[in-house]
Formats: sequence, structure tokens, C-alpha cells
Amino acid sequence: MPSPQTLSETDRRLVAAWAADCAERVLPLFERVAPDDPRPRGAIARTRAFARGELDAAGEIRRRFEAGRAAGGLADPAGVAAARAAGQAAGVAHMGAHALGAAAYAARAVQLAAADRPDAAAEEIGWQLAAVAADARAALRRLSPLGADAAGPLGSGLLARGDLAAHIRQIQAALSAR
Repeated sequence: MPSPQTLSETDRRLVAAWAADCAERVLPLFERVAPDDPRPRGAIARTRAFARGELDAAGEIRRRFEAGRAAGGLADPAGVAAARAAGQAAGVAHMGAHALGAAAYAARAVQLAAADRPDAAAEEIGWQLAAVAADARAALRRLSPLGADAAGPLGSGLLARGDLAAHIRQIQAALSAR
């Protein structure tokens, strides 16, 4: 039996577009420190193509780690978070829960880039919630709450700790309230 974090392929395509939107908003934070590295931008483009039905899940599952690897050599924390947002967006082809990871890393990137603005992450999450389409919102509601299912990205890994967990909990709470 598949994890509730997986979502159907139809639902993954719906949330992929939103995850790409979240990651693309912070892409300039990566590109200002690594302008010659095309991996995060390429991952976002592939995520959009997957959302449109132009790429299959199997092919994207094999490539899902490329954008995240772009974070490896960076010293800039906001750039690292932006690359990881793109990597999480690319992971939606594999598991729908990665859409929440893309949003959380995007909020982290904004927070790190605007350390003088304490509500920068909350403002970014506000934008994310306003930008999610109704059908994608319904699909995101089908995901298990953070920490409720040990399998997958919403289990006990990196997304379940610190500011990433706080961002995901805030998003999930707002999605369930609307």
C-alpha cells in the first residue's frame, strides 16, 4: 500500500505547478551566488513540464536530486535553501509531499535573505497560500500531517525539524482551515 504522502499521479501534477511557483520565486537567491549553475532552473522547468503532463514520473524520479546537489558547494545559506526548494519541487514527481518541502525551503530562503525582517517567512507563506489553486489545495489536504506517517518526506527527516517543520505546519493548518 502506498504512503499517503505519495498522492495519485493526477494530484502530483496539480501540486507540482504550485511547488514550481514556490521554488521559482526564490531562484534569484541561488542565481546571484551561482549564476552559471543551471540545475535549479532546469529542475523547476522540468517540474512545470511534469505538471503539464509532458514528462513522466519515472524519468523525473531518476533526476530529482540534481537541483539539490547544486546546494552542495554554496556558502550562502539563502542560496542553499533556494536550491533545495527547487530540488523538493522536482521531487513531487516521486511524492506529492515534496511540494510542502519546496514551499518550506522557499520560506526559509526568504527568511535567510531578509534577516532584518522577522516576518519575511510568514509573508512568503502568505503568498504561497494565496497562489495555490483550488484543485492543488484539495490535493495538498490529502497529505498526512507532518510527522503522522513515518514513510516519506513528511516523516521524521529534515522537513520535520526546526523552521522547515514550523513552515509546513503553518501551511497545513491554513490549508485545512480554508
